[in-house]
Amino acid sequence: PIFHAFGLLATTLMPLSEGIPIVCHPDPTDVVRIAKGIATYEATLLFGTSTFLRMYIRNHRVHPLMLESLRLVIAGAERLRPEIREGFKLKFNKNIYEGYGATETSPVASVNIPDQLDKTYWKVQTGNKPNSVGLPLPGTSFRIVEPDTLQELATGEDGLILIGGPQVMKGYLNAADKTADAITDIDNKRWYKTGDKGHLDEQGFLTIVDRYSRFAKLGGEMISLTAVEDAIRTALERPDLELIAVNTTDDKKGEKIVLLSTEDLVLKELRAALIAKEINPLMHPTQIMIVDELPKLGSGKTDFSAAKRLISNE
Repeated sequence: PIFHAFGLLATTLMPLSEGIPIVCHPDPTDVVRIAKGIATYEATLLFGTSTFLRMYIRNHRVHPLMLESLRLVIAGAERLRPEIREGFKLKFNKNIYEGYGATETSPVASVNIPDQLDKTYWKVQTGNKPNSVGLPLPGTSFRIVEPDTLQELATGEDGLILIGGPQVMKGYLNAADKTADAITDIDNKRWYKTGDKGHLDEQGFLTIVDRYSRFAKLGGEMISLTAVEDAIRTALERPDLELIAVNTTDDKKGEKIVLLSTEDLVLKELRAALIAKEINPLMHPTQIMIVDELPKLGSGKTDFSAAKRLISNE
């Protein structure tokens, strides 16, 4: 959607500035009509969130031939779940290339691209590593640091992701204090502190573990709530299960994990499944809250703030 920074850049400003024809539709969830538009106008680029791309897989009215003209399918704005990447490849024989960024980086910082063949040395230049968010854009740099000291960490070590480059914002409008918290100067270069935890590999590909705000502190350990969600889907052998793990205060442990789900899950049965898969007991939720619908933003991303409010109001 063009009210989202990525949608505004990728599907409006870039086509207008580069003279690329675009196909517009007002509802990103209306995947049948969008697929018909792709087929009618032989569109070659499709941008979407993981949530929206999942709809193409699940809708039986979207035939693989309808997406045949697509050359690149790019996912951004939220984590691309492995089962969605695999399901899209299985149904449409198309790779989804995952990217990453933030509104404060205008908004793209990295993206996976198709592998390229170097015809001089006859070697393959790897451009796509599944489960990563790709390589930084030209002119862009990543740095992984310890969150408190901003000391740079070794390759492969998880830490706070910093983004440097010409696309980093000048600052938040009329909010000097907030800008000072988000932007830091290291080696005479401006860096944006993303709030995301991740690491770089030897080839420079970035992998995101989770938002620092999406960790629960249980028994002195920091537990990724995304990892909790993945562990539950694995234990129940239901990769498409929609749920949200939320941390909230607990009198005994300091924090506890509450699970939001639209499915009628039973806590005792869920714990038995997690135990059978030998999942760390700290990752077991202590409560399940059944809701009619999981909170989503207009961009298709999960609304974690709304999820926390649901828990606190319970």
